[in-house]
Amino acid sequence: MKTIDLNCDLGEGIANEKAIMPFISSANIACGYHAGDENTIWQTAELCLEHNVAMGAHPSYLDKANFGRTEMELDADDIYDLVTQQLIIIDEIISEFNTGLHHVKPHGALYNLSAKDKTIAKAIARAVKDYNKELVLFGLSGSYSIKEAERIGLKAGNEVFADRNYLDDGSLVPRNNKEALIDTVDAAVKQALQFVNEGKIFSVTGKKIKIKADTICLHGDGPHALEFAQAIHTAFKKEGIAVSAIQHASLTAHP
Repeated sequence: MKTIDLNCDLGEGIANEKAIMPFISSANIACGYHAGDENTIWQTAELCLEHNVAMGAHPSYLDKANFGRTEMELDADDIYDLVTQQLIIIDEIISEFNTGLHHVKPHGALYNLSAKDKTIAKAIARAVKDYNKELVLFGLSGSYSIKEAERIGLKAGNEVFADRNYLDDGSLVPRNNKEALIDTVDAAVKQALQFVNEGKIFSVTGKKIKIKADTICLHGDGPHALEFAQAIHTAFKKEGIAVSAIQHASLTAHP
């Protein structure tokens, strides 16, 4: 049976966590820097436990004004500290439930920069590994985020997006482009199935591109988040595709 992780960015003040949880296997929880606070982390963690959803940190630039989607000029050491501080924040809260983090997925501009900037990708990977070497680092499929994580022995999850369009080189269409977002259920479901069944999708120019998918993301703040989550989950079930979190590094069998 084919298996795929279905993740969603949550705890961002949209208040749709309860509705979305039954359809996903991993949650990326905002750590308070671009959205959320101690209460939203706590509430989202409770729902994750209730629905057996893997908990991940969703660190960002300190930028609530722009929802973490504006790039900032920080050096590698600052990025390392930025990520570490947010891991500490969320870990302290969820430790009250006698559980821990499963993965880390950078948010917004930090995510996009780490995909194309080797130095920043390395700083994030190092911060995650130094904090907890068993964590999985989610990053844009095939990007520096993945390569730098794997280079230092950190387990990486190649992430793809059911609600975003792609350029010919496998990168995401920038959000300031009118073609950035997928806004119909049929298109989102079709792309999600292509990720799993074919390992290929069509770019906005119609070019078929090869892409590795370990985890599929839905943006929790998207207008169709719940609708997409339900439809994709249903389509996977119909196709015999299991929805399950990426195996935690500590559970991975080593030769």
